[in-house]
Amino acid sequence: MKSAIVKRSIILNGHKTSISLENEFWLCLREIVDQKKTKLSVLLRQIDNERSHANLSSAVRVFILNHMRSQAAGQVPPVMPGPRVSAPMVDELAEVD
Repeated sequence: MKSAIVKRSIILNGHKTSISLENEFWLCLREIVDQKKTKLSVLLRQIDNERSHANLSSAVRVFILNHMRSQAAGQVPPVMPGPRVSAPMVDELAEVD
């Protein structure tokens, strides 16, 4: 059975964009946010700052995969560095139909 893709719009660095992820990935992001005791907007900003992939949705999936691999290997997932100077802000996060 296919997983539904949920699309959410965000504003990064003053520009509106969207992230399309399967619901399972959104759930994993929420778990990671809870573990790190941070906000989803902060985590997405960090992923955006550190991404090497052109597509933000892909960068989020790769981040989640690496996080889960670290946990499965019994390692503490690396703490992402704080935002760089002039880091873009995530101003809004909302579901898009």
